[in-house]
Amino acid sequence: MKLPLRYLSLAVVFAITGCTTVGHYQPDKTYQITILHTNDHHGHFWKNSDGEYGMAARKTVIDQIRAEVKAKGGQTLLLDGGDVNTGVPESDLQDAEPDFKGMNQLGYDAMAVGNHEFDNPPAVLAKQQHWASFPLLSANIYKHDQRMFQPYKIFNLDGVKVAVLGLTTNDTAKMVDPANITDVTFRKPADEAASLVPELRTKADIVIASTHMGHYPDGQHGSNAEGDVEMARQVSGLDLIVGGHSQNPVCMQAENVRNEAYVPGQPCAPDRQNGAWIVQAHEWGKYVGRADFEFRNGQFNLVSYQLIPINLKKTVKGDDGKDKKVVYTSEIKEDPAMLAFLTPYQEKGRASLDVVVGETDGKLEGDRAVVRKMPTNLGVMIATAMMQKTKADLALMNAGGVRDSLPAGKLTYKDVLKVHPFGNTLVYVDLSGQELLAYLGAAAKMTAGSGAFPQFAGVKLVLAQGEVKQASINAQPIDPAKTYRLALNNFTAAGGDGYPKLSNHPGYVNTGFVDADVLKGFIQSAGVVHAASYNPADVVRE
Repeated sequence: MKLPLRYLSLAVVFAITGCTTVGHYQPDKTYQITILHTNDHHGHFWKNSDGEYGMAARKTVIDQIRAEVKAKGGQTLLLDGGDVNTGVPESDLQDAEPDFKGMNQLGYDAMAVGNHEFDNPPAVLAKQQHWASFPLLSANIYKHDQRMFQPYKIFNLDGVKVAVLGLTTNDTAKMVDPANITDVTFRKPADEAASLVPELRTKADIVIASTHMGHYPDGQHGSNAEGDVEMARQVSGLDLIVGGHSQNPVCMQAENVRNEAYVPGQPCAPDRQNGAWIVQAHEWGKYVGRADFEFRNGQFNLVSYQLIPINLKKTVKGDDGKDKKVVYTSEIKEDPAMLAFLTPYQEKGRASLDVVVGETDGKLEGDRAVVRKMPTNLGVMIATAMMQKTKADLALMNAGGVRDSLPAGKLTYKDVLKVHPFGNTLVYVDLSGQELLAYLGAAAKMTAGSGAFPQFAGVKLVLAQGEVKQASINAQPIDPAKTYRLALNNFTAAGGDGYPKLSNHPGYVNTGFVDADVLKGFIQSAGVVHAASYNPADVVRE
């Protein structure tokens, strides 16, 4: 398989001089160092129904690059920006065993700990660390004032010392089930980096941060915790940041302006802040990022950068006038040995997941880029199912808990689990109208684009500039003196995504019903879900 050649050489544009104080290398020798990277895998060990991504094709690319670099006398490191867990039922039902063991087969050198590594009980995380033959790195996660993970690892690449520092978003504390992080604290990553980077510069010639913090152009992070851009501006001495969490291809259109319309196969220019390059390879193994550097006499220069799409496809019209999927670049064959390794895991989960539970006459929108920015029919339907199960007056669903759309046609249990992969439980709280208005006011302030963005059912709202201008239930304004039942999930009720904590309210009840099973039951009862019945017109943002 020959890799696509549609990449821009950045030898002149991206020349940068790094600093070093160590000098383990040979003077006047030019070292070729290639950093390969991925992030936000989220259980996608297998290709999708269109034949896109998957670890077997990824291995073909990585093996070829390693062979190419080695033939030229160079060295490679393969890093991941975290969030191996959660997103695909076949993986979720097996505690991501195929994913971590698949990463061993791919030869990962290290990964950052992501917030979704805490989606499961601690025993599962411990099992995953045992499966992994590479270190899970994070310097800013503490348990009982001791670091939970190895903070960094130093690699010797033919005499050049490369330190890889792991960092995890401090938003993790509000994004996972509190029961999974008892006595665990997430300190500000930039503070830990500021403490450790000077030390690492005395131990290594090159310092890389493998992070799960997010890339927010020009540091505009909204209600999210600070990400890679903000940290790079605060902490000097980093040569490269291999990121994750925001799940974007970090390809810059101009200084501090990311190309939000990046097309696979186009040239990609990474971000640069305070002397540090910042890269991120979207999500799900859709790309393998490749950064080729030269190191000579303490100078670390970026020669070229590219995002290699792993069989990503676009829709075009065929000769017969019908739509068909074609790859953006050259097709990548799946590695046979990797395919053979993963196949039993794929087959193991398939039987129970392919059971049909109902159907819908139209797409129910749950795409991350949409459901986190505006009300959608899937958001309304999920909230409606929550209301029906709890006999609530209204329901709120945090958009970050909606992980996929439901396609038109037959719906399987797998489809439902892709929407709700976290295993959250359904709860309700009986609130006074005054308390409810205050809670809706907090929801109105959640930033569009974040996982906190609220999806509603049962309430008509007019919101303006983060304030509730009008709120009514059953065509009547919310009465501060009346009692109303609000349905939501246990994650949001526990203060997840920055919402006010309701789990200690006297009117709080955890039903114990798992969100995916509630949604599955709702679909089964309907038989056929009419997408038009869940028009999200009841929430107006002025």
